[in-house]
This record gives sequence, structure tokens and C-alpha cells, in this order.
Amino acid sequence: MITKAITNCLQNAAIKGWAKTYWAFDIHGTMLYPTFQSGVLSTKFYPHVKEVMQLLSKRSDIVLILYTCSYPHEIVEYLKYFEGHGIHFEYVNENPDVCAGAYGHYDRKFYFNILFEDKAGFDPLTDWKLVYDLLLAQKLQPKNTDHT
Repeated sequence: MITKAITNCLQNAAIKGWAKTYWAFDIHGTMLYPTFQSGVLSTKFYPHVKEVMQLLSKRSDIVLILYTCSYPHEIVEYLKYFEGHGIHFEYVNENPDVCAGAYGHYDRKFYFNILFEDKAGFDPLTDWKLVYDLLLAQKLQPKNTDHT
């Protein structure tokens, strides 16, 4: 379950003294309802997505990575759309912060700690609320903000 993964991730970060963790987010069927139409951008958020993503965007210890198969011109539009809602992604389909290290070689597969992806079992109709509740219950609000 996603909440267990998040709890484990943040506990490991605290124990190991990591300054940052990396969270990857799919768009279609995860953050936004899919349109199932070529050339038509999704713009309808699932419930609680904006609240969760806005909280996470304000944290300096969590790096948001957009994980998408969208076309390059669509990615530009999606990044603008998310920015307009106070959601800030550091990277798209990459994590240049972590390359090769003690735990793996990340030249062809980028490193992340948490994956929000409907095809990996994330249920956007129920899981966003669970994540939101976890963030509030554990007081996982922003430590400080890099974005205005």
C-alpha cells in the first residue's frame, strides 16, 4: 500500500540522514482522469491530488519527478498546468541527482523512492485520500519552501 511505502521511505530517510527523497508521479489515470483522446490534454484532477501535491511541492526534502509517456509538447503544457495549481516538478522522466552509486546503476532507469502509478497498483480513487490523511496525521507539512 502506498501509505506504507511513504512511511517506510521517510523513516529510512530520517535514519540514514538523507537530505532528500525522490517521488515519481504518472499523470494519466493517476493524477488526472484520462481523456482517451489523442491530442486532448487531461485537466480533471482526481480527488485530493491537488492538496497532496501542493503539500509535497512545498517540501524541500521531497523531489517531485513527473513520470510520463506524454509527447514533449504535451509535457510542456502539463508542467504549465501543474505550476498554475502550485505543483512543482523538479524533473521529468529522469533523476540526475542519483546516477551510479553503492546501491545501483541508474544510467537507464532513474532512481526514485516512491512511485505513484496506476499500472503499478496505485488506485487514484482511494489512495490520494489515504496519502492526504497520512500527511496531515504525521504532520508531514512543509519543512521549508523553495517555491513561492
